Order: sequence, then C-alpha cells, then structure tokens
Amino acid sequence: MSSSNPSDSSAHSGAAVLATGPALRLDGVRKVYGTGENAIVAVDHASLTVDGGEIVALLGPSGSGKTTLLSIAGGLLAATEGTVVVGGEDISGHSPRELTEFRRSKVGFVFQSVNLVPFLTAEENLLVVSELAGARGTVRKQARARAKELLAELGLSHRAGNLPAQLSGGERQRVAIGRALFNSPALVLFDEPTSALDTKIGEQVMELIQSEMRSRGTAAVIVTHDTRMTHYADRTVRIVDGVLGLGDAAGDDH
Repeated sequence: MSSSNPSDSSAHSGAAVLATGPALRLDGVRKVYGTGENAIVAVDHASLTVDGGEIVALLGPSGSGKTTLLSIAGGLLAATEGTVVVGGEDISGHSPRELTEFRRSKVGFVFQSVNLVPFLTAEENLLVVSELAGARGTVRKQARARAKELLAELGLSHRAGNLPAQLSGGERQRVAIGRALFNSPALVLFDEPTSALDTKIGEQVMELIQSEMRSRGTAAVIVTHDTRMTHYADRTVRIVDGVLGLGDAAGDDH
C-alpha cells in the first residue's frame, strides 16, 4: 500500500527508480542470541513486506525487538533463520564484504543518535558516502553537486559549512536524512528519528521524512515507540516481544 505518486519522483534528479517488486521482504526471520537455556529470542519468525514507495511505522515498546529487526533489514545484523530481500537482492547469505557493498549502495540509515561525524561540516557529512566509495575526479564533482542539491532541498544551504555542534537537533536530523538519501536507495531505515526532539520539531522532521520519501518513491521503515508519529506512515505494524502483530493499522494521510 503506497501513497506515493510515481510522477512526483521526477522532481529530484537523484530520485530512486521505483522497483517492480517489494522494497523489502522479510520471510520467517528469527534472531536468537545464545544457546540452550540461555537463548534469548529477539525476533521470532517475523514476516513483513514493504512495497516500493511505502512508508511503514514499526511500533513497539523498548526491548520489543524493533531495532533488531531494523538492523537485520539493513544488513547490520545477520538473521539466525529466515530470508531477507531488499530491492530484489537476497542478502540472507551475503558475506561481510557483500553486506558492506549492499549497505553502501542499496539502503539508507538514519540512527537514533544521528551519528554525524563531529569534525566534518554538514556538506562534508553527506560527502562521506561518496568518499568511502573512493570517488575521484568527475565523480567527486558530481557528488559535491549532489550534496549541495540535497542540502538545498532540505533547507540547509545556509548551514552547509557548519559543524554538527553548531546545528540544532532538527537540523542534525535533516543532515542525517540527506546522507541517507545520498545514493538514492530503494529503502531508508529510520531508528527512532524523533526520540531526542520535542513534539513540534519531531513533527517537522516526520513531515520532512514523509515528503522526501513520497517525492522520490522511496520506501521507508520507521521504528518508533511514539504513537503520535505513526499517522505520517501509510500503515503501522506493531511488534511485542519480537513478534509482529497480526493486524496492521493503516496510518492516516497527513
């Protein structure tokens, strides 16, 4: 169920191309830490499909397994059992090197702690993506143009030369969103993007996420424990004790 308009994606030169299949498919995913009597089941046979351009809120209390599931979807953690397919690529059996390439090119992350490099400016934090890929010459020039374009779209052109410590919480989140979108991924994963923000700024960030994802036709999974933010998603999936809820709640259009 996608609320995006494919025609809108042309508004951005770096727009993701809508995939013919789901952006994310989790099938029978299980994550277990330890063995025997000491085994802890963090995610228990979770199955979830996220369509191209769809925004899904993953709602659950602390310790419910939602961040673990997000990490598995993004190739940061390996599932103990099950299948993980992102943008048509089955990453279930990927080697560490293959997962590194996958994370760099196919998926974007926005972490709860933002994780901006403190000694780099806003623009340089976006360029980290291309620098890690070894960009040189013309590719580096294109990357700089892409960074400037994204900062302009995010209303941060005037902050391009500022360090993270010189930015507000909302501005730091916008830089993190720009970095996640830099390579035009088919899927962006957000881990509690509003947890450190007050309600007003949190709603502004969620409005921005909704707008940016829909204009590009990019799918997103947003982990949250805050029901006030779920109406920005197309639907809400609940997780408790590692188990996904049987019923999905549709989000309100906003």
